[in-house]
Amino acid sequence: MGVLLKIFIPLLGLALAFYFYSAPENFSEEMLRGKRVIVTGASSGIGEQMAYHLARMEAHLLLTARTEAKLQKVVEQCLKLGAASAHYVSGSMEDTTFPEVVVKEAENTWGGLDMLILNHIGYTYFNYFNGDVGHIRKLLEINFLSYVAMTTSALPMLKESEGSIVVVSSMAGKTGAPFSAPYSATKFALDGFFSSLRQEFIIDKVNISVTLCILGYINTENAVRVVSHAMRDTPAPKEECALEIIKSGVLRRRELHYPSQAVGSLLLLRGIAPDFLDSLIRSNYKVENIRR
Repeated sequence: MGVLLKIFIPLLGLALAFYFYSAPENFSEEMLRGKRVIVTGASSGIGEQMAYHLARMEAHLLLTARTEAKLQKVVEQCLKLGAASAHYVSGSMEDTTFPEVVVKEAENTWGGLDMLILNHIGYTYFNYFNGDVGHIRKLLEINFLSYVAMTTSALPMLKESEGSIVVVSSMAGKTGAPFSAPYSATKFALDGFFSSLRQEFIIDKVNISVTLCILGYINTENAVRVVSHAMRDTPAPKEECALEIIKSGVLRRRELHYPSQAVGSLLLLRGIAPDFLDSLIRSNYKVENIRR
């Protein structure tokens, strides 16, 4: 079985990659020069790396996260790297008014917006579901409803610029995985809302692209700290992941799968062999290291 999987999974990934990306598309850094971009969750991890890539591409940046001291350092580095401008707004997405505050800052600073990158997440546990419904409500506010609120506030500017919405999601938002029920629920919600919104844009001939980024295990400090004791996989690099997210948004792709081969293969299996996929996912966990 192991040998067959090693052959079968890469072939599936290649097939899916061809399906999604067969159209010739060329990315160049000049596509971002002078563009006005909001990045949420930008004080660390993938968000921080996206900020640095965008800075090198000479974009205008508005960054947000909870920790002001970390944001200040990221903004300073962005300016050193060549950002056309870089600002930040610190605050928590638990505050239901904060998404509108961030978008208003972009409007006041630039008078418009070209790209909205939604990347922030709230803290959750990695363990068996403990029955805490209140935690799920809180997580939905941060991981889902704040995404909706920011998008709603940004839509007038994005319509004017014919801009892009980039939503950072996860394999946990496409197929169920153990020990992440609250997190997975919020990511499934993102897929449902933004896929529906994309359809409405097409019907109304609104030229705003929606890119949903389906990520696997990435070597962010938070992910490694929370799940490394229980995962058999090796995490993919956050720097490359961040760049692929930006490229996909600029090229107005429907979805990004990263790492492409692994994620693409699993998504294809979901449709043709869901029980096998479930068993494959379970086999990737060191269940003995999960303590209730």
